[in-house]
Amino acid sequence: MRAGPVLFDLLERLSSLTRVWFREHPLLTELQPIQLSALLYLSRCNRYSNTPLAVTEYLGLTKGTVSQSLKALELNGWLVKTQDARDKRSVHLNLTPQAQALLGAVMPPDFLQAAAQRMGTRAQDLEGLLLDLLRTIQQGSDVPSFGLCRTCRFHRTLPAGAFCELTQEPLEVIEPDLICREHRMPDPVDA
Repeated sequence: MRAGPVLFDLLERLSSLTRVWFREHPLLTELQPIQLSALLYLSRCNRYSNTPLAVTEYLGLTKGTVSQSLKALELNGWLVKTQDARDKRSVHLNLTPQAQALLGAVMPPDFLQAAAQRMGTRAQDLEGLLLDLLRTIQQGSDVPSFGLCRTCRFHRTLPAGAFCELTQEPLEVIEPDLICREHRMPDPVDA
């Protein structure tokens, strides 16, 4: 069965409406769309994934474009770069309280919350279907999954708490619900 232009058109229209909403939101007028996308990603990623390279990979843009956007965000007080404690060549990007407050005020978008409320339980069904669509695309393509830690083949829940078998490190309480650059889909037998 071939997904016709209708599925693409629907996804493109929803994406377009989201861009318009962000562009017209009074609290977001000083941010470029790529800057907002970077902030949104950084607000949802874990400590293994808050690097300039991870932002570049997640957004699917060139290093130069992302680098300039990250510099602008840093200059305008939206993020802070900190040197990695183990690898002095690596830096981590952390949102400032100003950026956290901004995202808290605008996310999730009002129009999306209102629509989901009107849809009732069908909104949860749609979320599940869209997640299935995303996973199917990712499994059929050679693209990083950037999934939630708790859905990764390396995530384990131990009596002491969450643990990453890839890094061999315990995870902070919040990390299972954050995006990870190292995410790998579970093998079908693991799922």
